[in-house]
Amino acid sequence: MSRIWIQGAGELASGVAWRLLQCGYHVRMAEVANPLAVRRLVAFSEAVYEGRCVVEGRVGKLLAAQDTAPERGLAEVLVDPRGAGLPAYAPHAVIDARMTKKRPEPLPESSALGIGLGPGFRCGRDVDCIIETHRAARLGEVIRTGEAAPNTGTPGLVGGQTSRRVVYSPVAGHLVPRRAIGDLVEEGEVLGTVGGQEVRSGLAGRVRGLVHHRAELSAGEKVGDIDPRGQEADPSRITDKGLAIAGGVLEALLSAGIVPTAVGR
Repeated sequence: MSRIWIQGAGELASGVAWRLLQCGYHVRMAEVANPLAVRRLVAFSEAVYEGRCVVEGRVGKLLAAQDTAPERGLAEVLVDPRGAGLPAYAPHAVIDARMTKKRPEPLPESSALGIGLGPGFRCGRDVDCIIETHRAARLGEVIRTGEAAPNTGTPGLVGGQTSRRVVYSPVAGHLVPRRAIGDLVEEGEVLGTVGGQEVRSGLAGRVRGLVHHRAELSAGEKVGDIDPRGQEADPSRITDKGLAIAGGVLEALLSAGIVPTAVGR
């Protein structure tokens, strides 16, 4: 069984995990205790809060212990922010999908193939290869020398909108939602409150994501995402960006001779 360790279980990490599960790899994901994923319908990190979740038909399950025997077909999720369980799992590849956009804290030493998603990594120093995550560069490209395109600091373009579609917490606290993922909203509509202060949509569209109500937020934390395409947007589907990045990971694995044991369907 080809074992893949993914550090992080947010949206892009989950797109990678989903595609690898579809291909027959065994996937174990390590996440923080307080996940801040906004696009929760496509993030296996939701299992940290709920014990179980489903992303496009694939089940994510929270593991209670590091030494749990691998279970085929599932995205296994651990609360393990530093990857302490990585050596015992003995993966064939380690994918760093924490998306810190800066040089990340090192994971435990491993002889496995190291793959980094996005900026912050350097080939040969931090990982063996990098998958490009920037649309304006070569999205999904396997980079084998140097680094990925730098972080722009601007949210990606969706339906002609960038910064206006993203909603941030005005203060520290927890989100008390008034709307749900998938709802259609108008510009200025109240999505919820944090610390008694209203959080409003910056434009009309469909709620693409909202942070979990148990997540501990800092002031300025991203709490929501509005898709200006409205009704046609489907927040339960992995994006084309996520699938492109996952395709790059699959290329990196196969070119290194790390093949799935069997088709995962």
